[in-house]
Amino acid sequence: MQSAPPVDTVIQAVQTLYHNPDVAEKERASTWLGEFQQSIYAWQISDELLQRKQDVESCYIAAQTMRTKIQYSFHELPVESHESLRNSIINHIEVLSDPNFQVIMTQLCLALADLALQMPQWRNSAAFLIQKFSSNPLHIPILLEILIVLPEEVHSRSLRLGQNRREEFRLELGESAPAVLTLMTACSETYQNDHRILGRVFKCLASWFYLQALPSRDVASSKILTVNFQILMNHNSPSMLHEAASDNVVAALYSMEDIEEHPELAHSLYQGVMQLHEAYHMAVAEEDIDKCVNYSRIFTELAEAFLEVMVETPGRDLGDLRILGAVLDCVGHCQYEVAEITFNFWYRMSEILYKRDNRILNDVFRPYIHRLITALSGHCQLDPDHVS
Repeated sequence: MQSAPPVDTVIQAVQTLYHNPDVAEKERASTWLGEFQQSIYAWQISDELLQRKQDVESCYIAAQTMRTKIQYSFHELPVESHESLRNSIINHIEVLSDPNFQVIMTQLCLALADLALQMPQWRNSAAFLIQKFSSNPLHIPILLEILIVLPEEVHSRSLRLGQNRREEFRLELGESAPAVLTLMTACSETYQNDHRILGRVFKCLASWFYLQALPSRDVASSKILTVNFQILMNHNSPSMLHEAASDNVVAALYSMEDIEEHPELAHSLYQGVMQLHEAYHMAVAEEDIDKCVNYSRIFTELAEAFLEVMVETPGRDLGDLRILGAVLDCVGHCQYEVAEITFNFWYRMSEILYKRDNRILNDVFRPYIHRLITALSGHCQLDPDHVS
């Protein structure tokens, strides 16, 4: 593209792409827009399209272009323009906070996260954004979206970043983690009846857990963990909120690579999960497969996290073998999709026991293996309708 196209030309191409019934015209518009997005002029024109806020389609193309330019063509911009780009994206996010522009908002939040990763002079970006958006209740959904994608983008393969910068950014996020936890706890109290916001809060925490950025001791004593398990124990919890709460517990358990380094969090999660047996059986009675799947994931992740302890000190403290009973309950579920979630755990456990080759240990775990085989044999049987 030799020169900058008029903004109206770009809008016309977008309209053709989305609304023209002629397939050939759509393909030509798509090709032209692809060339436009690769050009140096896409930076400024995308900014102008977002300022116009003419329609959802043109704003989406502009936001998508902004993000891909930051991902793949960031080198085109001089360093002195980085701060103005940041401020421009933040301004667009504030202006486009209307729920009708949610898909555009997501693209802009991803663009901002990718910019933060590639802009080392922007120190403590998470703290900056919390301060920027947390004072206005209308901006809380925006802030949650940003805080969800910031940790997720650290390992993005689309960004041309070395491991040193990624690790530096991860440590920066760790510095802001206490503020994030405080904010999420406050949101869980303020928006306890807003299931959409509460679900985003749990998704945000899960994102930070997977990056292993949250201080485990602070999480263990936080009120938000109590709220999380209250939702999981309530059989009336909406499915989407139940899934988000489950994802957060699974992420928290996954983040503990060595539970000896996180004893407080390990005990809090153990106590919380072990209260879910009744809720699981209620879900079975109500034939709520989605919630049964969630509980199976939680029980299995707990067993995975505590497997070494169960083998080292079976039946004592965090080596409590009732954990295996909870996982076996899931294996015994009539739906295979609930049972199969546990299979990798049983493989891991059998490998460890085989390598230990300890008769006393084998005797301890033998009853659980017998129950496992009995439950699995039930899944191997054909339904009467299928027997010829």
